[in-house]
Amino acid sequence: MSDAHAAGDDGPETVQINLRLTESFLEDIDATWREEGFNSRSEFLRHAARDAVKHPSFTREGWKQIAASEHDLRSGDAELVSREEVFDMVDRDDDAE
Repeated sequence: MSDAHAAGDDGPETVQINLRLTESFLEDIDATWREEGFNSRSEFLRHAARDAVKHPSFTREGWKQIAASEHDLRSGDAELVSREEVFDMVDRDDDAE
């Protein structure tokens, strides 16, 4: 069961929840929130939950593709491209049709 409590004098009421995760997944979450500059695990999880609710049309497959791309970038198997390079790639694809 969860307990409601005030977040602060002027803040909205929040509800504490319990969440069960594997230890390895929690380690991934902890590494990610730190790398991404969040102040806490809770802040990161609220942000992730908010994104999931605000963008429900973004599929699990889409998230998997982003995660795979992030992994490729971090492992050196891929490199970042500029905005202009993306537009050039799209233009080339349009020309091919």
